[in-house]
Amino acid sequence: MTSEVVSHLSEKRPRRSFSGRAFEESGPAMRRFAPAGMVFHVVNRGVRKLRLFDHDGDYQAWISTLAEAQDRIPLALFAYCLMPNHFHLIVQPSTDRQMSLFMQWFTATQSKRWHAFRNSVGTGAVYQSRFKASPVQTDGHFIAACRYVERNALTAKLVARAEDWPWSSLAQRLNNCNTPVLSPWPILQPPDWTSLVNAANLQQEVLRIRLAIRREAPYGGPDWVAELARDLRVAPRLASYGRK
Repeated sequence: MTSEVVSHLSEKRPRRSFSGRAFEESGPAMRRFAPAGMVFHVVNRGVRKLRLFDHDGDYQAWISTLAEAQDRIPLALFAYCLMPNHFHLIVQPSTDRQMSLFMQWFTATQSKRWHAFRNSVGTGAVYQSRFKASPVQTDGHFIAACRYVERNALTAKLVARAEDWPWSSLAQRLNNCNTPVLSPWPILQPPDWTSLVNAANLQQEVLRIRLAIRREAPYGGPDWVAELARDLRVAPRLASYGRK
């Protein structure tokens, strides 16, 4: 964590809890707290496992809406993957409220367009809830999170190789496409990245990432999680969820 981020996080703020949703203030006006400069793994799913994408046009419309959201609110995007009933993003806000504002506009707009295309306006929610967000340490944990996201379709056995799934940042990079805009990574990408993404999953790594996103817990080493808890004045209950 950079000194600027640590200094920013050290300012006095209401106490926050890591139990349940990470980085939410208590009280009636609950709002996710996403500190500037921190990387997050973001996930949202269709309500009741609703299929979000029925054909290529649905995927393309989603990507176009994401690019439009970037034009409005320039949230840094490092990796993404669209799956039939959910999506993953690896992002980094430049202001404390940027991620929430971005996701609010994006999911609301995409939901309205999804309903309008299907003539189903007024029939209910598209997404199951507010998005989930897990803070990610920018070291090997960042690499693991990006790998997890970009091999999602391969893990689900939708393709033989991860780059064959066209609705991901891996395929986008290999095809030199610039929509949506992908930001330079905060650390160096390992050489032969495509082979690494296609390599066999490390089961413990996958379990920790899934647990972190389910609980909206920090995904990082124990020392980093403890530092994060100290800076945000929260209980460091989730330190054990980092990689060993």
